[in-house]
Amino acid sequence: MSDLQSLFEAAQSNAKQLAERPDNPTLLKIYGLFKQATEGDNTEKKPSFSDFVARAKWDAWTANKGLGNDEAKQKYIDLIESLR
Repeated sequence: MSDLQSLFEAAQSNAKQLAERPDNPTLLKIYGLFKQATEGDNTEKKPSFSDFVARAKWDAWTANKGLGNDEAKQKYIDLIESLR
């Protein structure tokens, strides 16, 4: 297992143990980076405008389009560390 993968998994664990819940824009950024790191570019169908939560998550993931898996993992790690 690579060092980056180990750090990414540690960051996932740390994300669940944050002292306080991040605000919604930060949560969406965390979600988008996680999805980009684990699944790559978003190929899902765009949710309807009336499904606000699904649409916000879809937009957050799509905002990272083109970002490589390793780069997304590092940005995720950095973001979680900045919240600790």
